[in-house]
Amino acid sequence: MKNYPVPMLSILTSIIILFSACKKDTTAPGNPADAVPETKSAIQVAVNANVNSNIGGFYRALPARYDSTTKKYPLMIFIHGVGELGNGTSDLSKVLNNGVPNLLSQKKFPPSFTVNGKDFSFIVVSPQFKAWPQAPDVNAMINYAIANYRVDTTRIYVAGLSMGGGATWEYAVDNSSRIAAIVPICGAGWMNDAQATKIAATNLPIWTFHNDDDGTVSANTTRMIVNLINAHNPNPAAKSTFWPTGGHNSWTKATNPATRECNGMNMYEWMLQYERNTK
Repeated sequence: MKNYPVPMLSILTSIIILFSACKKDTTAPGNPADAVPETKSAIQVAVNANVNSNIGGFYRALPARYDSTTKKYPLMIFIHGVGELGNGTSDLSKVLNNGVPNLLSQKKFPPSFTVNGKDFSFIVVSPQFKAWPQAPDVNAMINYAIANYRVDTTRIYVAGLSMGGGATWEYAVDNSSRIAAIVPICGAGWMNDAQATKIAATNLPIWTFHNDDDGTVSANTTRMIVNLINAHNPNPAAKSTFWPTGGHNSWTKATNPATRECNGMNMYEWMLQYERNTK
């Protein structure tokens, strides 16, 4: 090693210190914008994309300040009913008829939810299916969302109405370890004990809604499924809310943020209690 005179050594040391001070501080705190709760309505737009052969488009809602933040957000996949089936392009607006995408289109979906002292805002993706959705279709939509948006993969939720409620049940059978909670609303589906056992084994949080006078999909279908699952003692137990009247439309009340049927929580706050370690 070359020996430098003491004055030269002092100069070199000063230069090293100067350059060290100019290096990027990788331990600096995160983006301050990430800690600011949303106050403006989420921005919902139509997206025409061939997610897979059964999804030609979807509505995507991002928090209003999404582009100013760097954090990841909970993802809700909302599955429509049979009356909203379509090609994903010229038919896509049908998806806005009911449920969460309808609330978003009317600016009635809260921009933020406070749960256990933390503020959360959703990324909401509402695909339009060409035919009755199967579990691989829902997985394709989730995969697309994760690839294209900043999704917190420990907080993925699936909800749906009528046909979409049935698709939500079906998706949970083999994929419940991927999601944090489901909300099937008057779900048009069926389940056997083997399928219920699979869901119960993963302790998937479930809250389902139905009207007792539903003449299209019997409320007893939901009772049967919930009872089958709860017979296997999941933790938490599957939860259900039944209203006496309203016919087949239990989704308007269920998705209304003002409907607080679980210890003062609406379905969104209830969802956000739960996260799933996917590692």
